[in-house]
Amino acid sequence: MNRKTLVLPAIAVLVTPVLAACGGSDSAEGAAKTIVVGTTDSFVATKTAPAPFDPAHAYDVGAWNVLRQTNQTLMRVPRGGGEPVTEAADSCGFTDTKNTSYRCKLRDGLTFSDGKALSAADVKFSIERSLKIKDQNGPVSLLTNIDLVEAKGENEVVFHLKTPDATFPYKLATPAAAIVDDQAYARDKVRAGFEVSGSGPYTVKIDNDGENFAKAVFTKNPRYKGGIKFNNEKVEIRSYKDSESMEKALKSGEIDMMSRTITPQQIKELSTKQDQDLKLVELPGLEIRYLGFDTEDPAVKNTAVRQAMATVIDRTALARSVYGDSAEPLYSIIPTSITGHKNSFFNKYTAGDVKKAGDLLRRARITTPVKLTLTYTTDHYGSATKQEFEVLQKQLNDSKLFDVKIKGVPWSTFSEDQKAGKYAVYGMGWFPDFTDADNYVAPFLDKSNFLNSPYANEQIRSTLIPQSRREQDRGSATKAFEEIQDIVADDVPILPLWQGKQYIAARSDITGTEWAVNFAADLQLWELGRGVA
Repeated sequence: MNRKTLVLPAIAVLVTPVLAACGGSDSAEGAAKTIVVGTTDSFVATKTAPAPFDPAHAYDVGAWNVLRQTNQTLMRVPRGGGEPVTEAADSCGFTDTKNTSYRCKLRDGLTFSDGKALSAADVKFSIERSLKIKDQNGPVSLLTNIDLVEAKGENEVVFHLKTPDATFPYKLATPAAAIVDDQAYARDKVRAGFEVSGSGPYTVKIDNDGENFAKAVFTKNPRYKGGIKFNNEKVEIRSYKDSESMEKALKSGEIDMMSRTITPQQIKELSTKQDQDLKLVELPGLEIRYLGFDTEDPAVKNTAVRQAMATVIDRTALARSVYGDSAEPLYSIIPTSITGHKNSFFNKYTAGDVKKAGDLLRRARITTPVKLTLTYTTDHYGSATKQEFEVLQKQLNDSKLFDVKIKGVPWSTFSEDQKAGKYAVYGMGWFPDFTDADNYVAPFLDKSNFLNSPYANEQIRSTLIPQSRREQDRGSATKAFEEIQDIVADDVPILPLWQGKQYIAARSDITGTEWAVNFAADLQLWELGRGVA
């Protein structure tokens, strides 16, 4: 097979891929051989962050890629996206017209991987545990609208919500709602170390070098009862220090597939070179990158400073010069392929308009050049992040309105310090928890937002977000989301930069690659198999 790129269409709710050109029937020998997947995701278990894989703490795409394989949720997103389907649950649904009472009946015979029966009490324990621990780095914000969880008998659980929320089924499909065993997880503290267990499709054995993750071996769970179909018996994830060493491992046959993170240069080379042993697959992506602001920091407290940055920065030039065809400029906190998107930043600001930016600063009586430090993480979003911030620095400094320095920090330090308010301006990425505009709004702007941002707009929090969540027909929530995007463009608590695509590179005999990563960059390892090229 010649080297080719497979492009798949991204749609707001449902993603329907074109089948890969490679593949064939699996042999028993091929299916039994471990499939090895490379990643540049790194995980550490430190004194300050001791539990990288505890569902009450983990809130990044890499950690969720482990939890989705090992821990069941009541609901799950089907392979092509769209509305959630049942997983540990046999049935789920709202029982009132206001979307405030949600009832689930569990599948019969559910057990954890050690054989202990899984009941409604475990679901109740898992949710209440996350709410009690309230980890500031964790996904608790997805659950805070829960007022009460009731376990009714062994197989029925009822969630009573504080306010109507039509997106609640999506939240139950995330690892924030992963079901854990009360004998393995304490009620009031996170589970330290790398050990993780559940009732999911795989059991896992994790190897670590001290406080650093090395690899995880996932083995098909013989006790699993759910809707997932397997194409393999065992998959291994290995962590590499950079994309270059990961690519070398792929070409040598040490690994079978690599995903996060492939550099723009690697994408370009893999898409043009003829190599019968490798294939590059392009997948729909809803990742966004943005600048976040500590709106109480003196350097950026004045809205005019943030508005001037939004005017000076040329997103098209940034995306093209650093990421090529793998990224598109983004003019809203909600990406273009999600229902409710509006180009609010494009409508309000003209990219690279230094005169307009200068006028904004002068009217606000801001002395120029404005001195700023832009902080980014060196090891979480790929090696191109440094180049991205160098371009941002040059664009801002070339305007003569800013005097910008950039600073790179390891993720283990960056994530803690960002939430502690130690950075005036910082670079972040977002992979959605579910495909609804709410998930690009509430995590940044609602109470208990995951950025721990001091920015608070009462119209957004008290009126527009609740209004959007009352709409069972999500298209009917568009007006509320458009108003939110316009407010964000005015106040600039967040500055969207670009929206990215996803890529997988794999050996030619690996099948299921078109399904192996979903819209949110979640690995679905059960889809991978071995076939005939």
